[in-house]
Amino acid sequence: MKRTLFGEEHEIFRKAFRQFLQKEVVPNQEAWREEGSVSREVWRAAGAQGFLCPWLEEEHGGPGGDFLHSVVVIEELAKVYESGFALPLHSDVVVPYIHEFGTPEQKKKWLPGCANGELVTAIAMTEPGTGSDLAGIRTTAKKDGDDYVLNGAKTFISNGILCDLCIVAAKTGGPDDDPHRSISLFVVEAGREGFLKSKKLKKMGMASQDTAELAFEDCRVPKENLLGMEGGGFLMLMQKLQQERLVVGASCQAGAAQVLEDTIAYCKEREAFGRPISKFQNTRFKLVECATEVEVGQAFLDKLLAAHVAGQYLVKECSMSKLWHSEMMGRVVDECLQFFGGYGYMLEYPVTRAYMDARVQRIYAGTSEIMKVIISKQMGL
Repeated sequence: MKRTLFGEEHEIFRKAFRQFLQKEVVPNQEAWREEGSVSREVWRAAGAQGFLCPWLEEEHGGPGGDFLHSVVVIEELAKVYESGFALPLHSDVVVPYIHEFGTPEQKKKWLPGCANGELVTAIAMTEPGTGSDLAGIRTTAKKDGDDYVLNGAKTFISNGILCDLCIVAAKTGGPDDDPHRSISLFVVEAGREGFLKSKKLKKMGMASQDTAELAFEDCRVPKENLLGMEGGGFLMLMQKLQQERLVVGASCQAGAAQVLEDTIAYCKEREAFGRPISKFQNTRFKLVECATEVEVGQAFLDKLLAAHVAGQYLVKECSMSKLWHSEMMGRVVDECLQFFGGYGYMLEYPVTRAYMDARVQRIYAGTSEIMKVIISKQMGL
């Protein structure tokens, strides 16, 4: 079906970003995968052209667009199979915390750098023993004069090595306090003593995205770096996780659509037993099943995106998107890879990397199982 979500300004933006990807990203993808990280220069280049935080107001150094410009970025990254250049994480997951909960002084201090690429951001929630259990966070922030002293460890932190700013979730209450009211958020600059980027992690997919373990050892952070109210961190996380899950849904939808498109083209070219494999009934049936899932997914996603942009706060639906789109992507990419035969196991084929990248979508930003718990509660079950 024809999509009606985007306006003319979004399509102009799409064309410009597509050109940027072909010039600045695609030629460097192989090198980035080998290095396990994208270059800092490409972040600055993206910022200079208005591709970071495209929704951010001009008064804060942004280009003054909206969230749909961010959706364009997500879709175009998927079309070139770029999963490591974590623009959506920076622009649409981390920076919105500063934008919504920051003081005027904090916004003035950090938002312009987030928009121009001088400041790369990360968010540190997950710990070695917590996973999706945010109430079980053990990292502490103890008040000491005009500072907080952070101690603890975080893991699976995307942009963990590159980041200049990291939003850190830590407990500011006592051991017997309500865990939902004793978590606070802090903006921690990477150069602070005691902030250790201890280890870059090796992982199955997303080869060019640097993912790290972080440690905080008596890391002193001034009280001015507290984001929002002390003890309000859990509620802030719950509020912003909805957009994060929608970002994952959009990424999965775009990724599945691109893999399907490329697989259809491949099946028309690849021959077996004297004819293209697209002429075999099994191939047709499987591709039709995948195409139907992609079409259904796009309709649901576009409706949800329109509601989100209109300001609706949709906990159940965002959780459904994260659950269904991530599971759908896994099914579609798995089916499509089969048509490539042995080549589907070779890393030089994008479908192979897409298969590896797809698996984590059902884990981060809340596992599929956590999504089902949230949805069931929203249903009154």
